[in-house]
Amino acid sequence: MGLEDNALVRKYVNVGEKKEGSTGMGIFVGLFAAFGGVLYGYDTGTISGILGMNYVTERFPQDWKHDSGVPQHTFSSSEKSLIVSILSVGTFFGSLLAPILNDTLGRRYTLIISSLIVFNVGVILQTAATAIPLFCAGRAIAGFGVGLISSCVPLYQSECTPKWIRGAVVSLYQWAITIGLLLAACVNQGTKNRDNSGSYRIPIAIQFLWSLILGMGMIFLPESPRFYIHVGKDDKAKDSLRRLRKLPIDHPDLIEEYMDIKAAYEFECSFGKPSLSMLFSRNNKQLKRLMTGIWLQAFQQLSGVNFIFYYGTTFFQSAGIKNEFLISLATNIVNVGMTIPGVIAIELVGRRNLLLVGAAGMSFSQFIVAIVGVAANSHAANQVLVAFSCIFIAFFAATWGPICWVVVGEIFPLRTRAKSVAMSAASNWLWNWAIAYATPYMVDSGKGNANLGSKVFFIWGGFNFLCFFFTYFTIYETKGMTLEQIDAMYEHVDHAWKSKSYVPKEHEFRGEISPHSSTKAEGVSEVEDASV
Repeated sequence: MGLEDNALVRKYVNVGEKKEGSTGMGIFVGLFAAFGGVLYGYDTGTISGILGMNYVTERFPQDWKHDSGVPQHTFSSSEKSLIVSILSVGTFFGSLLAPILNDTLGRRYTLIISSLIVFNVGVILQTAATAIPLFCAGRAIAGFGVGLISSCVPLYQSECTPKWIRGAVVSLYQWAITIGLLLAACVNQGTKNRDNSGSYRIPIAIQFLWSLILGMGMIFLPESPRFYIHVGKDDKAKDSLRRLRKLPIDHPDLIEEYMDIKAAYEFECSFGKPSLSMLFSRNNKQLKRLMTGIWLQAFQQLSGVNFIFYYGTTFFQSAGIKNEFLISLATNIVNVGMTIPGVIAIELVGRRNLLLVGAAGMSFSQFIVAIVGVAANSHAANQVLVAFSCIFIAFFAATWGPICWVVVGEIFPLRTRAKSVAMSAASNWLWNWAIAYATPYMVDSGKGNANLGSKVFFIWGGFNFLCFFFTYFTIYETKGMTLEQIDAMYEHVDHAWKSKSYVPKEHEFRGEISPHSSTKAEGVSEVEDASV
């Protein structure tokens, strides 16, 4: 397809048929896949309330039998650490093994298997549990399913959604996570006073509904066209684009998109056969991208947000705050509500700017919580603690919460995308586990514990301070680009802070434009590029 043909295609696009007929289904597919975040969020959020339920604390804790022999009706630090963190052990290994399914069975079947089979087995064991061992086994297996889902959803969304709305759609995965957290808080609030096993079994069993919705729905949705190109099934790739874009299989716009994806993949293949070592190759800045994804997800966890959602109920109890369940519910409402401005702003303000603002806001808020917690102990101090905890969550929800998943889903080349996204998600879950495991020992009083209390927010605030500089030096601006154009940008731009001035080109990897050229082809204007 030459430049004259490209001009004809751009003229065709301007008529509006592509905008009207080629975006709706792709957006719907991305939005539905985002529902996987509900499983993640609900499973994460429900445990905080369960650990504070009277029925549970009267029956599950066992450490007191080995110490004084007197019932304490509370979990020890080691028990809390095990119950909360064991989920992240499962998710870590699920994330690492996700590429095996993603690159062989496909993105769609990975979501179906992980939600309908793996996750549900874990839910069954948790619902049946009457003691810590079986409950932990169920959480580990459910976590394995969540790990598969967390690696697959951003990948599937990024590969199926139109470029102009991709960031907003992928960020809705994080919004679904916040909705799951809020639903868990609401259900916990409704069952916490039950004096029977329904107090914890009802919140756990409700997860069957979320997994059935996701798994059954994915049966009827198309596979990613980029997966089919990756496995050499070009006809199926075109048919997948036909379903996503709602255009005839021989339509110029559909053929154009297919050729761009195919050309980019063939360019990647010119570096050699796919292998595990290629993940750490310096070709096309693959190693740089991988380290960006791994540390971006690590810093998301080191922000301290899951401290509030894992241990918020018990932390507010220990701080002397009454109605701790209602405060936990309020923090979840803030989390859901403030994700929406982030979804709207991501395609207007851009990824870099939002991450920079978010890092500054989170750091400031947490330092205030830490200082007030150390300096004062009064009703007014508790109000400040709650208020700035909510402000911190607001900054996180609008920035680092959704954008981390967006960036990870965008920055990798097709050949290594599934494995790179999986390693980035595994980093998220590894740090999630480390924080969940260590936090009780850091915060709680008692023998062998650090008894930091609210001083732990100095640690979270310090990490968020580092997030600002990490963003400035490593995060490229990818707003409004196709995945193939992002790939080209990494080829041409050496420093992240210069990425905002990069102008993407049409058909970067086609024969008529050299992949190593940084100049525009003659006769192709910036206006014409923007129209596509």
